[in-house]
Formats: sequence, structure tokens, C-alpha cells
Amino acid sequence: MLLASSMNTLAASLEGHLFDDVLRMAEQDIRLNGLGIRKVLFIKGYIAGIYLPQKANSYSRIANMPGPKRLQIKMLRSATATDFIDAMVAGIRQNSDAGELDAIAAQVEQLKRAMLLSHAVAAGDLIQFDYLPGEGTVLRINGVTRSPALAGADFYNAILKIFIGPYPVDNGLKQGLLGESNAL
Repeated sequence: MLLASSMNTLAASLEGHLFDDVLRMAEQDIRLNGLGIRKVLFIKGYIAGIYLPQKANSYSRIANMPGPKRLQIKMLRSATATDFIDAMVAGIRQNSDAGELDAIAAQVEQLKRAMLLSHAVAAGDLIQFDYLPGEGTVLRINGVTRSPALAGADFYNAILKIFIGPYPVDNGLKQGLLGESNAL
């Protein structure tokens, strides 16, 4: 990974894909906490970054951190919307207990419906899961809002667990997102 400067804005790069160092959300600056890549054997699926009000190196610190947050995914391979959302739901289930799943069941169904309207995600697509305090989680694909705000910090935290929870989809990706590798 390298850092590049352009017009006083730093950007982090992984696999040739740039992620801004700082974003503005909900009238607050949020910073790139870390970047990682999802791999299965030699196949690279996507690059992800987490933006936070301040740096953090654990799921619990991130989950309890006030303020806006963004999980940003840059697709390196195409996938059907069904495959993408099935993988997300499986990750939520793997990292959540029955009570947590019951509490977010409605939001999971809303996310599934919103994602399925997309039919597919293509290589190069940018998927963003934004958490806005007081509003909830908003899904954007290539800058287009695909869902109304899905209420609850618990729902956003369930999404984060897929990537940085106790049973992450990829340990190397988790380390990168938590800033433990690919030092920014």
C-alpha cells in the first residue's frame, strides 16, 4: 500500500484502488481506519475500508464509538445480488446470537429487498454502508441510495461483525480494517 497526495488530500491505495483518507459525513470528518482485501485462495473478491471519527483497533471500540461511520467496499469481481446478500446474511448469522438476530430481523429483510433490486454487483462497483447517528444504516451502490435508513446501531454493528467480529469472513481482511496490517 502507498500513500498519495493530491490537492492536500491523502488517499490510501490497495491493489491500485484509491480510498480517500478523510471523508465528510453528517457534518463531521471521518478517517480511514484501515484497508483490507477479501481473498479466497488466490481469488480476490473485493477491497474494503472502514471510516471512523477516530482510529480504533477492535470491534468493541468501533461498535461503541459515537458518530458517523462508513464501511466501503470496492468490488473486484462480479456477483449476483442474491450471492452478495446471502453471504452478508450468513456473516451476520455467524456472528450474532438468537436475541441479536431477532432484534435486527426486520432490518435484515429490508436490506435483502434493497440489495435484490440491484440484481447484481459488478467488478468496479462501490458499495457503501453508512451509519448516521439518529437515522441508521444507509446502503449506497455507486453513489445511489438503495435503502431508506435502517434503524439501530445494533444493525450496523451486525454488518461490521461480518468483517471485524469474532468470526470474520476473512482474518486478513479483519486485520487490514483494524489497521493491523497495510499500515496507513
